[in-house]
Amino acid sequence: MLSIYTKADSGLVQKILFNIEDGVLPNNMLWVDSLYPTSDEMNYITNQYGLNIPTQEEREEIEFSSRYWEDSSSITINAHFLMRVASSNEDLVLLNETVTFMTTQNVLFTIRFNDFKIFEEMQNRILASPKNFEDGYDVLDKMFEVMVEKDADILEWIDKEARKLRVNILGEKNEYTSDKLLKGISSLQELNMRVRNSLFDKRRAMTSLIKSDKIDIDTKRNLTIVLKDLNSLVDFNVAQIHALDNIQTILANQINIEQNKVIKLFTVATMAMMPPTLIGTIYGMNFEVMPELKWDYGYPMVIIVMIISTILPVVIFKKKGWL
Repeated sequence: MLSIYTKADSGLVQKILFNIEDGVLPNNMLWVDSLYPTSDEMNYITNQYGLNIPTQEEREEIEFSSRYWEDSSSITINAHFLMRVASSNEDLVLLNETVTFMTTQNVLFTIRFNDFKIFEEMQNRILASPKNFEDGYDVLDKMFEVMVEKDADILEWIDKEARKLRVNILGEKNEYTSDKLLKGISSLQELNMRVRNSLFDKRRAMTSLIKSDKIDIDTKRNLTIVLKDLNSLVDFNVAQIHALDNIQTILANQINIEQNKVIKLFTVATMAMMPPTLIGTIYGMNFEVMPELKWDYGYPMVIIVMIISTILPVVIFKKKGWL
Protein backbone atom coordinates (compact mmCIF):
# COMPACT_ATOMS: atom_id res chain seq x y z
CA MET A 1 0.00 0.00 0.00
CA LEU A 2 1.35 3.40 -1.04
CA SER A 3 0.64 6.61 0.85
CA ILE A 4 0.28 9.37 -1.75
CA TYR A 5 0.02 13.08 -0.99
CA THR A 6 -1.58 15.14 -3.76
CA LYS A 7 -2.19 18.87 -3.99
CA ALA A 8 -5.55 20.07 -5.23
CA ASP A 9 -6.23 23.27 -7.19
CA SER A 10 -7.51 24.83 -3.96
CA GLY A 11 -4.05 24.45 -2.44
CA LEU A 12 -5.03 21.75 0.05
CA VAL A 13 -3.06 18.52 0.35
CA GLN A 14 -4.87 15.21 0.45
CA LYS A 15 -3.54 11.84 1.61
CA ILE A 16 -4.55 8.83 -0.48
CA LEU A 17 -3.91 5.16 0.30
CA PHE A 18 -3.20 3.72 -3.13
CA ASN A 19 -3.21 0.10 -4.20
CA ILE A 20 -1.30 -0.62 -7.40
CA GLU A 21 -4.20 -2.77 -8.56
CA ASP A 22 -6.58 0.21 -8.42
CA GLY A 23 -5.25 1.85 -11.58
CA VAL A 24 -2.94 4.70 -12.46
CA LEU A 25 -1.38 7.11 -10.01
CA PRO A 26 -3.30 10.34 -9.32
CA ASN A 27 -2.25 13.74 -10.68
CA ASN A 28 -0.53 16.62 -8.84
CA MET A 29 1.41 14.30 -6.56
CA LEU A 30 3.85 15.74 -4.02
CA TRP A 31 5.05 12.66 -2.21
CA VAL A 32 4.71 8.89 -2.58
CA ASP A 33 5.67 7.11 0.64
CA SER A 34 6.31 3.35 0.49
CA LEU A 35 6.49 1.62 3.88
CA TYR A 36 7.60 -2.01 3.65
CA PRO A 37 7.11 -1.98 -0.14
CA THR A 38 6.60 -5.25 -1.95
CA SER A 39 8.55 -6.17 -5.06
CA ASP A 40 5.38 -5.58 -7.11
CA GLU A 41 5.03 -2.05 -5.73
CA MET A 42 8.66 -1.21 -6.47
CA ASN A 43 8.34 -2.64 -9.98
CA TYR A 44 5.20 -0.56 -10.46
CA ILE A 45 7.00 2.66 -9.51
CA THR A 46 9.95 1.73 -11.71
CA ASN A 47 7.71 1.11 -14.71
CA GLN A 48 5.62 4.24 -14.17
CA TYR A 49 8.50 6.68 -13.67
CA GLY A 50 11.58 4.86 -14.92
CA LEU A 51 13.29 5.04 -11.53
CA ASN A 52 16.15 2.71 -10.69
CA ILE A 53 15.30 1.74 -7.09
CA PRO A 54 18.47 0.62 -5.25
CA THR A 55 18.69 -2.86 -3.82
CA GLN A 56 19.21 -3.61 -0.13
CA GLU A 57 22.96 -4.05 -0.69
CA GLU A 58 23.21 -0.75 -2.57
CA ARG A 59 21.28 1.04 0.17
CA GLU A 60 23.78 0.00 2.84
CA GLU A 61 26.99 0.77 0.94
CA ILE A 62 29.07 3.59 2.39
CA GLU A 63 30.64 4.98 -0.80
CA PHE A 64 29.39 8.45 -1.66
CA SER A 65 28.42 7.32 -5.15
CA SER A 66 26.03 4.87 -3.49
CA ARG A 67 24.63 7.49 -1.09
CA TYR A 68 23.83 10.13 -3.73
CA TRP A 69 23.57 10.06 -7.47
CA GLU A 70 21.83 12.21 -10.01
CA ASP A 71 20.97 11.86 -13.68
CA SER A 72 19.17 14.05 -16.19
CA SER A 73 15.72 13.37 -14.74
CA SER A 74 16.05 12.09 -11.17
CA ILE A 75 17.94 12.31 -7.89
CA THR A 76 18.50 9.32 -5.59
CA ILE A 77 19.63 9.66 -1.96
CA ASN A 78 20.27 6.91 0.58
CA ALA A 79 20.25 8.66 3.95
CA HIS A 80 20.88 7.35 7.45
CA PHE A 81 18.06 7.66 9.97
CA LEU A 82 18.66 7.33 13.70
CA MET A 83 15.60 5.86 15.35
CA ARG A 84 15.07 5.65 19.09
CA VAL A 85 14.25 2.17 20.34
CA ALA A 86 12.24 1.53 23.49
CA SER A 87 14.46 0.42 26.39
CA SER A 88 13.69 -1.07 29.79
CA ASN A 89 16.06 1.44 31.46
CA GLU A 90 16.79 5.11 30.89
CA ASP A 91 19.55 4.43 28.36
CA LEU A 92 19.13 5.79 24.87
CA VAL A 93 19.16 3.02 22.26
CA LEU A 94 19.48 4.04 18.62
CA LEU A 95 18.70 1.99 15.55
CA ASN A 96 20.42 3.09 12.35
CA GLU A 97 18.24 2.60 9.27
CA THR A 98 18.68 3.71 5.67
CA VAL A 99 15.84 5.46 3.86
CA THR A 100 15.86 5.96 0.09
CA PHE A 101 14.69 9.31 -1.33
CA MET A 102 14.05 9.57 -5.06
CA THR A 103 12.81 12.59 -6.97
CA THR A 104 11.58 12.82 -10.53
CA GLN A 105 9.07 15.11 -12.24
CA ASN A 106 8.93 17.18 -9.01
CA VAL A 107 7.58 14.18 -7.09
CA LEU A 108 9.32 12.71 -4.03
CA PHE A 109 9.38 8.93 -3.58
CA THR A 110 10.51 7.42 -0.26
CA ILE A 111 11.36 3.76 0.22
CA ARG A 112 11.65 2.66 3.86
CA PHE A 113 11.50 -0.54 5.86
CA ASN A 114 10.83 0.86 9.29
CA ASP A 115 8.16 3.08 10.82
CA PHE A 116 9.82 6.36 11.79
CA LYS A 117 7.99 8.97 13.84
CA ILE A 118 9.60 11.65 11.70
CA PHE A 119 7.44 10.55 8.76
CA GLU A 120 4.30 10.87 10.83
CA GLU A 121 5.45 14.34 11.83
CA MET A 122 6.07 15.25 8.20
CA GLN A 123 2.63 14.02 7.23
CA ASN A 124 1.08 16.26 9.88
CA ARG A 125 3.12 19.24 8.68
CA ILE A 126 2.07 18.77 5.07
CA LEU A 127 -1.61 18.40 5.90
CA ALA A 128 -1.55 21.32 8.35
CA SER A 129 0.46 23.76 6.18
CA PRO A 130 -0.06 22.76 2.54
CA LYS A 131 0.96 26.20 1.23
CA ASN A 132 4.57 25.49 2.27
CA PHE A 133 4.76 22.48 -0.06
CA GLU A 134 4.63 23.16 -3.77
CA ASP A 135 6.48 20.07 -5.00
CA GLY A 136 8.42 17.03 -3.83
CA TYR A 137 11.60 19.02 -3.36
CA ASP A 138 9.88 21.10 -0.68
CA VAL A 139 8.94 17.88 1.10
CA LEU A 140 12.55 16.66 0.84
CA ASP A 141 13.81 20.00 2.14
CA LYS A 142 11.56 19.89 5.20
CA MET A 143 12.42 16.23 5.70
CA PHE A 144 16.10 17.07 6.05
CA GLU A 145 15.23 19.95 8.34
CA VAL A 146 13.30 17.66 10.69
CA MET A 147 16.06 15.02 10.53
CA VAL A 148 18.61 17.60 11.66
CA GLU A 149 16.29 18.67 14.48
CA LYS A 150 16.02 15.08 15.69
CA ASP A 151 19.79 14.63 15.63
CA ALA A 152 20.06 17.86 17.64
CA ASP A 153 17.68 16.40 20.25
CA ILE A 154 19.90 13.33 20.55
CA LEU A 155 23.03 15.48 20.98
CA GLU A 156 21.27 17.49 23.69
CA TRP A 157 20.43 14.25 25.51
CA ILE A 158 24.05 13.11 25.25
CA ASP A 159 25.23 16.47 26.61
CA LYS A 160 22.84 16.22 29.57
CA GLU A 161 23.98 12.68 30.40
CA ALA A 162 27.64 13.71 30.06
CA ARG A 163 27.08 16.48 32.62
CA LYS A 164 25.55 13.95 35.00
CA LEU A 165 28.57 11.67 34.60
CA ARG A 166 30.95 14.55 35.32
CA VAL A 167 29.13 15.24 38.59
CA ASN A 168 28.94 11.56 39.58
CA ILE A 169 32.66 11.02 39.10
CA LEU A 170 33.34 12.96 42.29
CA GLY A 171 30.63 11.05 44.16
CA GLU A 172 30.92 7.70 45.94
CA LYS A 173 34.10 5.84 45.03
CA ASN A 174 34.11 2.07 44.71
CA GLU A 175 34.82 -0.49 42.04
CA TYR A 176 31.19 -0.87 41.02
CA THR A 177 30.69 2.84 40.67
CA SER A 178 33.84 3.23 38.57
CA ASP A 179 32.82 0.37 36.29
CA LYS A 180 29.35 1.84 35.89
CA LEU A 181 30.71 5.29 35.10
CA LEU A 182 33.18 3.89 32.57
CA LYS A 183 30.40 1.93 30.88
CA GLY A 184 28.27 5.07 30.74
CA ILE A 185 31.08 7.07 29.14
CA SER A 186 31.72 4.35 26.56
CA SER A 187 28.00 4.22 25.72
CA LEU A 188 27.81 7.99 25.22
CA GLN A 189 30.93 7.93 23.05
CA GLU A 190 29.36 5.26 20.84
CA LEU A 191 26.11 7.23 20.53
CA ASN A 192 28.05 10.39 19.77
CA MET A 193 29.97 8.71 16.96
CA ARG A 194 26.77 7.33 15.45
CA VAL A 195 25.21 10.80 15.46
CA ARG A 196 28.42 12.14 13.93
CA ASN A 197 28.22 9.62 11.06
CA SER A 198 24.56 10.51 10.56
CA LEU A 199 25.36 14.24 10.39
CA PHE A 200 28.18 13.69 7.90
CA ASP A 201 25.89 11.56 5.74
CA LYS A 202 23.23 14.28 5.67
CA ARG A 203 25.78 17.02 5.02
CA ARG A 204 27.11 15.24 1.95
CA ALA A 205 23.59 14.79 0.59
CA MET A 206 22.50 18.37 1.31
CA THR A 207 25.67 19.83 -0.19
CA SER A 208 25.03 17.88 -3.39
CA LEU A 209 21.36 18.92 -3.43
CA ILE A 210 22.27 22.59 -3.20
CA LYS A 211 24.48 22.20 -6.28
CA SER A 212 21.71 20.50 -8.26
CA ASP A 213 20.00 22.48 -11.02
CA LYS A 214 16.72 20.64 -10.41
CA ILE A 215 15.96 22.56 -7.20
CA ASP A 216 14.55 26.08 -7.15
CA ILE A 217 16.23 29.05 -5.48
CA ASP A 218 13.93 29.15 -2.42
CA THR A 219 14.54 25.49 -1.64
CA LYS A 220 18.28 25.95 -2.05
CA ARG A 221 18.17 28.95 0.27
CA ASN A 222 16.36 26.99 2.96
CA LEU A 223 18.69 23.99 2.53
CA THR A 224 21.64 26.37 2.99
CA ILE A 225 20.18 27.54 6.31
CA VAL A 226 19.61 23.94 7.43
CA LEU A 227 23.16 23.10 6.34
CA LYS A 228 24.50 25.90 8.56
CA ASP A 229 22.54 24.47 11.49
CA LEU A 230 23.93 21.04 10.68
CA ASN A 231 27.50 22.39 10.62
CA SER A 232 26.95 23.92 14.05
CA LEU A 233 25.78 20.50 15.27
CA VAL A 234 28.97 18.95 13.85
CA ASP A 235 31.01 21.48 15.85
CA PHE A 236 28.95 20.70 18.95
CA ASN A 237 29.44 17.00 18.29
CA VAL A 238 33.22 17.46 18.12
CA ALA A 239 33.09 19.41 21.40
CA GLN A 240 31.13 16.53 22.94
CA ILE A 241 33.78 14.05 21.81
CA HIS A 242 36.46 16.11 23.56
CA ALA A 243 34.24 16.55 26.63
CA LEU A 244 33.66 12.80 26.93
CA ASP A 245 37.38 12.14 26.48
CA ASN A 246 38.04 14.66 29.23
CA ILE A 247 35.51 12.96 31.52
CA GLN A 248 37.15 9.60 30.82
CA THR A 249 40.55 11.10 31.68
CA ILE A 250 39.17 12.54 34.92
CA LEU A 251 37.71 9.16 35.83
CA ALA A 252 41.01 7.39 35.08
CA ASN A 253 42.88 9.92 37.20
CA GLN A 254 40.33 9.48 39.98
CA ILE A 255 40.80 5.71 39.90
CA ASN A 256 44.58 6.17 40.00
CA ILE A 257 44.27 8.48 43.01
CA GLU A 258 42.13 5.94 44.85
CA GLN A 259 44.60 3.17 44.05
CA ASN A 260 47.50 5.34 45.21
CA LYS A 261 45.71 5.96 48.50
CA VAL A 262 45.36 2.22 49.04
CA ILE A 263 49.00 1.63 48.13
CA LYS A 264 50.07 4.43 50.47
CA LEU A 265 48.04 2.89 53.30
CA PHE A 266 49.68 -0.50 52.80
CA THR A 267 53.10 1.15 52.58
CA VAL A 268 52.61 2.97 55.89
CA ALA A 269 51.32 -0.21 57.53
CA THR A 270 54.35 -2.11 56.24
CA MET A 271 56.77 0.56 57.47
CA ALA A 272 55.06 0.71 60.88
CA MET A 273 55.31 -3.07 61.32
CA MET A 274 58.96 -3.36 60.29
CA PRO A 275 60.56 -2.26 63.66
CA PRO A 276 58.46 -4.60 65.86
CA THR A 277 59.02 -7.37 63.31
CA LEU A 278 62.76 -6.79 63.55
CA ILE A 279 62.63 -6.87 67.36
CA GLY A 280 60.56 -10.05 67.38
CA THR A 281 62.93 -11.63 64.87
CA ILE A 282 65.97 -10.84 67.00
CA TYR A 283 64.50 -12.37 70.14
CA GLY A 284 63.27 -15.36 68.19
CA MET A 285 66.84 -16.42 67.48
CA ASN A 286 68.02 -19.66 69.12
CA PHE A 287 71.22 -18.39 70.69
CA GLU A 288 72.20 -19.60 74.17
CA VAL A 289 73.82 -16.31 75.19
CA MET A 290 71.07 -13.66 75.11
CA PRO A 291 71.19 -11.66 78.38
CA GLU A 292 67.66 -10.31 78.00
CA LEU A 293 66.19 -13.80 78.11
CA LYS A 294 67.01 -14.07 81.83
CA TRP A 295 65.85 -10.53 82.61
CA ASP A 296 62.61 -10.47 84.69
CA TYR A 297 61.34 -7.39 82.85
CA GLY A 298 62.62 -8.36 79.44
CA TYR A 299 59.30 -9.53 77.97
CA PRO A 300 57.18 -6.47 79.00
CA MET A 301 59.97 -4.12 77.94
CA VAL A 302 60.21 -5.74 74.52
CA ILE A 303 56.42 -5.47 74.11
CA ILE A 304 56.53 -1.78 75.06
CA VAL A 305 59.38 -1.12 72.64
CA MET A 306 57.48 -2.92 69.88
CA ILE A 307 54.36 -0.82 70.54
CA ILE A 308 56.33 2.42 70.57
CA SER A 309 58.21 1.46 67.39
CA THR A 310 54.84 0.83 65.71
CA ILE A 311 53.23 4.09 66.80
CA LEU A 312 56.25 6.32 66.21
CA PRO A 313 56.39 5.95 62.37
CA VAL A 314 52.64 6.62 62.14
CA VAL A 315 53.05 9.82 64.16
CA ILE A 316 55.97 10.93 61.99
CA PHE A 317 54.04 10.22 58.77
CA LYS A 318 51.06 12.23 60.04
CA LYS A 319 53.24 15.22 60.89
CA LYS A 320 54.79 15.15 57.42
CA GLY A 321 51.32 14.98 55.87
CA TRP A 322 51.79 11.60 54.27
CA LEU A 323 48.61 10.26 55.84
